[in-house]
Amino acid sequence: MKKSLFLLFYIFTITLFSQNNYTYWQQYVNYKMDVDFDVKTFQYKGIQKLEYTNNSPDELDNVFYHLFYNAFQPGSEMDARLHTVPDPDERMVTNIGTKLNPKYESRITKLKPHETGYLNVISLKKNGENVSYLVEGTILKVSLNNAIKPGETVVFDMVFEGQLPVHIRRAGRNNEDNVAISMAQWYPKIAEYDFEGWHANPYIAREFHGVWGNFDVTLTIDKNYTVGGTGYLQNPQEIGHGYEDPSKKLQIKKGKTLTWHFVAPMVHDFSWAADPNYTHDILKTKFGTELHFLYKNDEKYKQAWKEVQPYTEKALNYFNENIGDYPYKQYSVIQAGDGGMEYAMCTFISGGETLNSIRGTVFHEFAHSWFQHILATNESKHSWMDEGFTSYISSLASNKIMRGIDNIPRGRNYAAYFYAVKNDLDEPLTTHADRFNTNAAFSIGSYTKGSMFLSQLNYIIGEENVKETIKKYYSDFKFKHPTPNDFKRVAEKVSGIQLDWYLNEWIETNHTIDYAVANVIDKTITLARVGKMPMPIDLEVVYTDETKESFYIPLRMMLGEKPTKATILKNWAWAFPTYTFNVSKEIKSVKIDPLGFMADIDTSNNIFEKL
Repeated sequence: MKKSLFLLFYIFTITLFSQNNYTYWQQYVNYKMDVDFDVKTFQYKGIQKLEYTNNSPDELDNVFYHLFYNAFQPGSEMDARLHTVPDPDERMVTNIGTKLNPKYESRITKLKPHETGYLNVISLKKNGENVSYLVEGTILKVSLNNAIKPGETVVFDMVFEGQLPVHIRRAGRNNEDNVAISMAQWYPKIAEYDFEGWHANPYIAREFHGVWGNFDVTLTIDKNYTVGGTGYLQNPQEIGHGYEDPSKKLQIKKGKTLTWHFVAPMVHDFSWAADPNYTHDILKTKFGTELHFLYKNDEKYKQAWKEVQPYTEKALNYFNENIGDYPYKQYSVIQAGDGGMEYAMCTFISGGETLNSIRGTVFHEFAHSWFQHILATNESKHSWMDEGFTSYISSLASNKIMRGIDNIPRGRNYAAYFYAVKNDLDEPLTTHADRFNTNAAFSIGSYTKGSMFLSQLNYIIGEENVKETIKKYYSDFKFKHPTPNDFKRVAEKVSGIQLDWYLNEWIETNHTIDYAVANVIDKTITLARVGKMPMPIDLEVVYTDETKESFYIPLRMMLGEKPTKATILKNWAWAFPTYTFNVSKEIKSVKIDPLGFMADIDTSNNIFEKL
């Protein structure tokens, strides 16, 4: 598996080199880490060997690492942001006011030294020589004695130490379910360098971007703790804890600790969780993927965590069939973290007292494996492509698995977006994830408006074209960090329709959609574009003899038409605010977008009915 994934990555890279005259490239890493974790103090020491290959055309005088846990300290940028954002994440603050008049205080501010998080670099060498470095909050800036030349591979040797903070967001100790250890973004992680430069963003509780590569991790921890996370366990017979082959003899060494050895091929992250009271179940699926479930051995969780397992397999089947094959042979669903958060080859999910409380979260987080951990857009800059596409496909999966229907998310699913528009919360989706003015704007934009991008795309290019676009997008861009333009170009090639206008209007502006039936006189219908954003129009006309006729008006900028059984009319050029056409019979009613795909902010003017 490790070899095949590397070859797949290598072939993709060379192919894009040849197609684009060497304009496409991406960096490559190999991590080898040895970590010793103290479960009493929640402190750990590590040795990291990082092989870094510079596939860029640039000489690199500096490199940057993320030190994420430094965010969990009083006075950090994450702490400061909790005091200034109008609607802080309630998991990260304490309300010292009242319910009606809340006054929020950052939980980070109150952390004592033994409760904070930190990552300290003890020493760092490049190719055996010491290098100088500077810590700026959650970023480590490394000044190199000799630049890394294009095509060169260098080795960084680091000694580091860390402390897992009290659980506040995503990672931490003793979460609300009393899971002891949730280790996400826990190691010094080299920042991504791509065609836009370095992505050395401070950590303020938002999104991530990482370098593709292989991880080889050994973890020494108290032998009573069961560990689950990224990668394949290499020494199951020395570990047990449900990983062993029951037909073979266990060879567990004496002592108070066990050393777990994990290998993860072609991932851009490595996470793990551990608890002395985990139940560990394994479900082997028809696709050959082992699904691991690690959850608290507690009566209030057992039933739901058992019941969710076959639904997870159904989700795997759905995503494989409707996106593309999951390339790894393992995926773990782990009771850890807070809410739900996706990681390489695993997810952390809290709770689970009922099936309904976790099933939707499992569907959503599992879908992230395709859109974030295999396609891996830069979710800091394009969170709508990660969260939005994931929300869309997981909604489709839920509709199919739970209700046996193929309904595309629309109508009621748009409510949060309409709320944002009405309350002046909407911000362009080109906004960096950390820079949204409110958490509401980030969430509604990334999840709801991002999902709506695909829902409306069904309206613009047709449902079958969207299905084919998603599959081709995955096939063409897995392991490549695709951009919004990459997705748009796939959709254009599949549909034959130009979509630059759609990407611009929906993602890069706050323009809204509002169309109206302006006038109906005899057999003549006049429509008006009231909002700034143009769209093609689906229209249903009911005649006085009770017969119906569907019409389709392409947008001229599309330079094409979607497949439709409706009567196709002359296209509507964006510059013209109104559009008039004639029908063959006397009109009883006219309705714009009868299926409700468009995010029209005022549907009261979408209908004409003859009195």
